[in-house]
Amino acid sequence: MKARVNSLVLLVAFPATLLAQVAARPITVDEAVRLARQNAPAAVQARNSVRSNAAIVRTRLGAFLPTLSFGGGAAKQNGTRYVEALDSILPNDAPWRANHSVSSNVDLFSGGRRYFDLQTARANVDAADAAETSQNFAVARDVKQQYFAVLAAREQQTAALVQLEQSQLQLRAAVARVAAGAATRSDSLRSIIQVGNARLAALTADNALASANASLSRLVGSTAVVTAVTSDTSVVATITLSENELFGLIERGPTVRQSQSQLASAQQGRRAALAPYLPTLSLGLSESFASSESGFGFLGDGRNKNLSTSLRLSFPLFNGLGREQQVLASRIAEDNADAQLRDVRLSARQQLIQQLGNFRTAEARADIQRQSVVAGEEDLRVQQERYNLGAGTLLELITSQSTLISARQALIQARLDARIAKAQIEALIGRDL
Repeated sequence: MKARVNSLVLLVAFPATLLAQVAARPITVDEAVRLARQNAPAAVQARNSVRSNAAIVRTRLGAFLPTLSFGGGAAKQNGTRYVEALDSILPNDAPWRANHSVSSNVDLFSGGRRYFDLQTARANVDAADAAETSQNFAVARDVKQQYFAVLAAREQQTAALVQLEQSQLQLRAAVARVAAGAATRSDSLRSIIQVGNARLAALTADNALASANASLSRLVGSTAVVTAVTSDTSVVATITLSENELFGLIERGPTVRQSQSQLASAQQGRRAALAPYLPTLSLGLSESFASSESGFGFLGDGRNKNLSTSLRLSFPLFNGLGREQQVLASRIAEDNADAQLRDVRLSARQQLIQQLGNFRTAEARADIQRQSVVAGEEDLRVQQERYNLGAGTLLELITSQSTLISARQALIQARLDARIAKAQIEALIGRDL
């Protein structure tokens, strides 16, 4: 029986074969956020939205400038014709006929439509800019959460290795006591089970770390596998600003600014909808030249010049209630934007209160669990010594070990929860803490 127990010890107490890990390049959390903001599809789309709206502003400014166009052409007709009186076929050639023209048009007054369209476009740029900021912090929040998940997985891996080492020590002590006749065989078998469970925990932690690294690599847009910097594991999440300062920052947060810009755009759209009730006035100038000569006179003949000037006034009196429908739609859009802004403000305050509560609770849990881990380590050391001396039972030792494992897991989760809550708050206020 002793030989059989020793063989089990060699089989189970052998260091756990960890999962093959792909070499990962460590990056800081700031670098991870920068890469994600550069590569994430949502961030790219937000940047392009700003570019698109800026181009619309340039188009709206161009509406204040006169249009200018140039046109020209030349034609020549060749052929023959039959003259019955002469019973002959005569050539029917015509000289080149050429012309060109230059024209320009400008709206002198459009009922304020161009101005309000310009203001709407500028408000849309502000909204797109706020949306980009909001999206950048949303990307940062997601990256930080995954980065912290990598740190938690690494802590789990370290805890699992410590658990494995303690289980192996426990197994060796149990085998020695069984060999000395101071304990029953069940002690060694239970210790073997504990070592097996520790090995499974180590393998699970390895797999969790590999998966977390892969998720982080995807978020930052890296073809090579990246991981969190080891030194960041010990960093404690803290918030130095007071609650009043945080609530003040909420009013300038990216989601609130985006809704404010959308409301401003809707207000300008309502004003633009009133423009069709006013007359429009436009001025047109054109100059054309024509020629009919034997040569190719594409630019025409300056002696055959035609100048044209037009002043056009348009005042629609009735257009089938289309203007009224447009005004109503713009007012509805403004009401919706105003309600959306109010809800966004309340939602931001609600989320800040929730995340602050989560952060404070996680911070307190982490402090308590750190003390629990210290107490558990000391209790496990005492129970191990008592078991080695024959003063304690294996059940007491296993119970102490399980309590320590639970305390470590709770500490890791509390740290992760605090870090995630802080990242959520940063996304709400639009700045790093």
